[in-house]
Amino acid sequence: MKVSILIPNIFNHPFTYQNKSTKLAKGDFVKVPFGSSLVTGVVWDYFEETNKNFKMKSVVEVIDVPRMKSSMIKFVNWFSLYNLVPLGMSLRLVMFNKTAVEKIENKNFDQFKSIGISKKYLLNFEQKKCLEEISNKSINFNVHVIDGVTGSGKTLVYFSRVKELINKGYQALIMLPEIGLTSQFQKRFLDFFNFEPAIWHSDVTKKNKRIIWRGVVENKIKAVVGARSSLFLPFKKLGIIIVDEEHDSSYKQDEGVMYNARDMAISRASFENIPINLITSIPSVETFNNILNKKYSTSILKKRYKNASLPKFEIIDLNLKKIPKRSWIASETIKKVSAHLEQGDQILFFLNRRGFAPFVICKKCHSKFLCPNCSVNINYHKSKNTLLCHYCGFKSSLNRKCNDNSSCDFIFCGPGVERIAEELKIQFPKKKISIFSSDTLKKKDSKIIIGKIENRKIDILVGTQLISKGFHFAKLNCIVVVDADFSSHGYDLRSAEKNIQLYHQLSGRAGRENVKSTIYFQTYTPKDEMFKNIANKNTHIFLNKEIELRKKNKLPPFYRFISFIVTGKKENETEIEALKLKKYLSKYLKQEILGPVNAPIFRINRKFRCRLLLRVPKKNIIQKQLNLCMDKIKLSAGIKLTVDVDPISFN
Repeated sequence: MKVSILIPNIFNHPFTYQNKSTKLAKGDFVKVPFGSSLVTGVVWDYFEETNKNFKMKSVVEVIDVPRMKSSMIKFVNWFSLYNLVPLGMSLRLVMFNKTAVEKIENKNFDQFKSIGISKKYLLNFEQKKCLEEISNKSINFNVHVIDGVTGSGKTLVYFSRVKELINKGYQALIMLPEIGLTSQFQKRFLDFFNFEPAIWHSDVTKKNKRIIWRGVVENKIKAVVGARSSLFLPFKKLGIIIVDEEHDSSYKQDEGVMYNARDMAISRASFENIPINLITSIPSVETFNNILNKKYSTSILKKRYKNASLPKFEIIDLNLKKIPKRSWIASETIKKVSAHLEQGDQILFFLNRRGFAPFVICKKCHSKFLCPNCSVNINYHKSKNTLLCHYCGFKSSLNRKCNDNSSCDFIFCGPGVERIAEELKIQFPKKKISIFSSDTLKKKDSKIIIGKIENRKIDILVGTQLISKGFHFAKLNCIVVVDADFSSHGYDLRSAEKNIQLYHQLSGRAGRENVKSTIYFQTYTPKDEMFKNIANKNTHIFLNKEIELRKKNKLPPFYRFISFIVTGKKENETEIEALKLKKYLSKYLKQEILGPVNAPIFRINRKFRCRLLLRVPKKNIIQKQLNLCMDKIKLSAGIKLTVDVDPISFN
């Protein structure tokens, strides 16, 4: 008997094998010969199309593990088609690696089971109403948005719903945008449920991932809290998916296999025929448009938990309140912060720049430190006395000879979080100051740093965007945005949306324990539209305006973008190949193609980059047609083509 086996590799189709003994069913995990080795594959739901006569190899072994569900196979097929990812590579995301399927770890799953009675939390009127709305919905597929101001207790609401479903025998997947959030979230989960969730992200060891994979597929693990890749876990009885902070751009995987985890989670829920809840303090434009069109239902939480007040916004006009020489913080800001410190508040200084300075220049020869591999300046990290490229990872020391053969005399231009922390140590020498960024919040340090903040062992935090994402610090009642002008502008079509989401999330870290709180913006442009949008408590006004703007300009969510990035070692060749690609695509697709243009960051890791952008009406699912013509694309040697469906970054 012939069987179709999909193998987790770069091929876009299953392979045909002979099965001589065991009866096989769709979804069975098997070992088959492939080339000179044995590989693990899955019995698939269709055969490869070929007219070639070939000698069929035979299935060697059926692996003793629950078969992949039909709904999961359908999801993988859809994922591959929609994102233009080879089918085998899509399967690889599900299988994690072959050892997860083949190797059984001896593990007691008691830590993932409820023991005793969990703590009861009292919900307020809004929360009860919200819980009732999502509980009364069908257990079949539906998308429900919980839209609540920061600190309104959205987590307690969906925790309550997850608990209801787990008690009925279902499993739950809770997705978070950043792995840095998981340690504090894990504590909250354990406190509520009285058992631990399985944690899944890139820093989890392969051994623990094998254990979790087995626990999930055998229904021994009831809840998983994870980043993007947790979406592909083969749950036996998945009952609900939660996407927390659904608006967060971190859900977009923009290297390797590219996909939007939020959108794919909705697709997964559809194939599983289960509900999905999107959690947000200000919906993404795409989500808001689906609410307006009645595709998604919604519950709104307008008040903070325990009636805590929202922070007030205050502008520090740098045209009037001058910044002292060799400083980045206005005297007025220092005065305000001092008052907060006196009353026992924790302080956050926000600046979305890692390191000490974004670029370094010699004041004698005027030359900059540029990355030799990328078309960007190199950031200086003073804590390590190292110049670091944030794109390719190139490192360098400060040693460099000037034109007269003497040592360069460096000027460090612009502030990073390290520089702000250094200035604050001078202003507040008796206060404990710490940096909160991806450089400092590594796996081994994250729990320690978060614990110090929670236990008041840190007075002043200096943080990047990471600090805005879901953390709860009781005494944090003052936030200073150091450089609001830098943060507020960009060339991204989503820059306005991202900024209002960022600052609403950021302000939400303050005043969560019903204490008056303030967020201060240092700016040279106090009349900028952005500040009006931030100050307006009704964020839907901004979203409605943004929807109209997007519609008028043929932008998402009304049109779909598919980005093509052509990469090569030689600038001229890369540009020529990009033009050839446009000509080819134009012939077959008859759709609007923008470009090619040099990417804003034209060179990364010694490779030149050109971009094309395919724009099609949202109702057009063009991927099938695109799949067919892409098989015929012939690129020159050394040229790489990357396809990004629904891009978020345009660098």
